[in-house]
Amino acid sequence: MKAQNILLRKFNKGCVKYGLLNDGDRILIALSGGKDSLMLCKLLAERARIFSPKIEVEAAHVIMENIPYETDRSWLESFCQDLGVKLNILKSRFDESTDPRKTHCFLCAWNRRKTLFTYAAENGFNKVALGHHQDDILTTWLMNITFEGNCGTMMPKMQMEHYPLTVIRPLCLVEEETIKTIADELGFAEQKAKCPYEQTTNRSKINQLMHQIEHLNPEARYSMWLAMEKAQK
Repeated sequence: MKAQNILLRKFNKGCVKYGLLNDGDRILIALSGGKDSLMLCKLLAERARIFSPKIEVEAAHVIMENIPYETDRSWLESFCQDLGVKLNILKSRFDESTDPRKTHCFLCAWNRRKTLFTYAAENGFNKVALGHHQDDILTTWLMNITFEGNCGTMMPKMQMEHYPLTVIRPLCLVEEETIKTIADELGFAEQKAKCPYEQTTNRSKINQLMHQIEHLNPEARYSMWLAMEKAQK
């Protein structure tokens, strides 16, 4: 219960601090089937039952038809049904020959997002909720500093340029380890199969580096978060 209380407190703090939820919001949750998106769906479904601010939520799971990557769709449907959340199954695909410079991972992710955002814009949603947690955001920041020479990252709230949508990340203040602990407690199902193109990336290496930094200073992530916020102003 301690971990769940920490999760709820940081979820609520993130929503309030960054103004992620407003009265009348219609939010589409990107539900990949991983622990982070499942936790986000659960938290927002419970939040939607609170009177103010009054929000509506639905979930969307994107199937990439030309990638042999399988999730337990029946389990996801049951999960959403138990929460009282409508699950929309969307389908997409990509042609890797259109740009051979791009990797499978880039093309898959880009087309998943495009499918998700297009569906949201065409069906009356004003926000899309993504399950990125604090580790994801800090890792992206460190990657951009290390490889790109800039301080950009995924912000808790971002107005999109090409869609009438706002992207929100309500788990922005939650540590990945907290989510893992609660996912195990609640029995979140594992995916049936991993992506065949999954491999060790610079992101995973930077994530390991971040944990090494935390070993040197257990408070490092909070100092890093503060520095990151200052760099975005």
